[in-house]
Amino acid sequence: MHRTLAAALLLFVCPALALAQAPEIERIDPPFWWVDMERSTVELMVYGDDLAETRVQNIDHTGVSLERVTEVENPNYLFVRLRIADAATPGTMTLRFRHDEGTLTRDFELRPRRTDTYAQGFSSEDVIYLLMPDRFANGNPENDSIPGFLEGVDRSDPNARHGGDFAGIREHLGYIDNLGMTAIWMTPIFENDMSPEYGAYHGYAATDMYRVDPRFGSNDTFRRLVQDAHERDLKVIMDMIHNHIGDRHWWMDDPPTSNWVHDVDTHGTTNHEGAAAIDPYASEHDREQLTDAWFVPSMPDLNQDNELLATYLIQNTLWWIESTGIDGIRMDTYFYADKAYMTRWTSAVLEEYPDFNIVGESWVPTVPHEAYWQDDFQAHPDGYDSDLPSVTDFPLSFAARDAFAPDGGSLYDLYRTLAQDHVYPDPNKLVTFLDNHDLDRFFSVVDEDPAAFKLAYTFLMTTRGIPQVYYATELMQPMLDVKGDGAKRADMPGGWPTDQRSVFTEEGRTARENEAHDFVTNLTTWREGADVVHHGELTHYIPQDDTYVYFRHDDADDTVMVVLNDADEARTLDLDRFAERIQGHSAGRDVISGETVTLTDTLAVPARTPMVLELRE
Repeated sequence: MHRTLAAALLLFVCPALALAQAPEIERIDPPFWWVDMERSTVELMVYGDDLAETRVQNIDHTGVSLERVTEVENPNYLFVRLRIADAATPGTMTLRFRHDEGTLTRDFELRPRRTDTYAQGFSSEDVIYLLMPDRFANGNPENDSIPGFLEGVDRSDPNARHGGDFAGIREHLGYIDNLGMTAIWMTPIFENDMSPEYGAYHGYAATDMYRVDPRFGSNDTFRRLVQDAHERDLKVIMDMIHNHIGDRHWWMDDPPTSNWVHDVDTHGTTNHEGAAAIDPYASEHDREQLTDAWFVPSMPDLNQDNELLATYLIQNTLWWIESTGIDGIRMDTYFYADKAYMTRWTSAVLEEYPDFNIVGESWVPTVPHEAYWQDDFQAHPDGYDSDLPSVTDFPLSFAARDAFAPDGGSLYDLYRTLAQDHVYPDPNKLVTFLDNHDLDRFFSVVDEDPAAFKLAYTFLMTTRGIPQVYYATELMQPMLDVKGDGAKRADMPGGWPTDQRSVFTEEGRTARENEAHDFVTNLTTWREGADVVHHGELTHYIPQDDTYVYFRHDDADDTVMVVLNDADEARTLDLDRFAERIQGHSAGRDVISGETVTLTDTLAVPARTPMVLELRE
């Protein structure tokens, strides 16, 4: 029987059944795109009931053509690739999906590209302030609980959602700016509609990659946050995850293909052993368990070998950059994903935005394993090149935590780690840090010792690299006495309307908090204008007697001498040892104390004290 006649008879006999089976469109990702992109195509994931029963019609829009339509094993998906020529003009086109009962139409907008300042990247000229939106400040309590979402707010539980949002961050941009910070990195902002038992306030279990979690705000309020930050010359770094999603992502109810995510019954959960990715003796079993297994049982592992998924993820990144104006990306769990895909993704982003910057999370303890993931690494026989400009400097972080901990190592740990910088293609592009949202707070690591904190923070601000500061570090905030990751992620007092005090004001801080706040503000603000620290060379001397001395210097004869005395006694340094770098300078202004010291034969350094001397003739 003719297909059209059969459809007509079915409609006559059972019109309700025929209507129920008619194709429908629920969503199109990306929801809009742009003209004049370097990438000349965009592939639309079109989702809805029985879309395989439709035929996509030619596009009637200047400069836009239908390149291909890909059907997959799930009839509810079509992947529609459009070619956007240089002649394409901004405007709204109509997408037509013809089927036996009629034609589905959807508008799709092509927008002009941004003309403001954005995609600026970040560099050693910056200091990055890392915050968790849920724990920083709650500026709009009305979005704490969203109808239909699984989890609301419970501040009594340190491991539950607490209600921080974009409105709260916007209210306190001045606080961040006044600290001397120049960039903000927020943990992921994607919708995380996970069960309360999981506690997805952190954002790393996305359930929709094109939507901001409404408990933080909306896509539009995030754009306004980026705009407000830019008006203060604060850059914005977005946290992304391409290794996994949350198990309540809408894909999981109806995946496009059977290999969209890796099979947990086959691969299990990951071994979390980053060394396996580059170990020349690693078994394929161990490599696959690192990259193809699920991160945790509630985080399905995405299969970037699927070409349609790879394109989806790359486009999603470009969409967030162009639609919001962010300046950089921190890519979570970088080496857990397929490394060939990660190179492709990185290259695509940097081709579209040459000034952009990306830092990949590479949580490994040794310098060679870290260096492997930076662009232009050439010391491994596999010849892999990531194209990734920056990596997280975990080896130096671990060295700092050991060096200043009361029962840890010594300042020699810093020296020994930096002495391996020859392995990195560009160590000054690494992101350095004392702690972050996954590590125990540094102030607790050093047994809440203010002197150790000041020594370590001075090192962070004056060594090579791009320093990152975890929120509330400026207050010497310790760990909470609770179980779980919430111990590292306390709320900022004063960020909630019912808080009894506010650390965002001098009056609301304790004496100890003000001491730390003033120290951090002074040193960080100074660093903002210290080009010799941003780009100068580093010369260091082997630590002696619990004292570490190094210099930052450049061709313009700018020189900064840093002295870290971690001894319980004052030290008198013989300056002859450092003559090659002092080079006739007779005095130095200590950035920390404001005092000027003479540089003759010796230098007296008080116990447990850092000095940052701007050398003068």
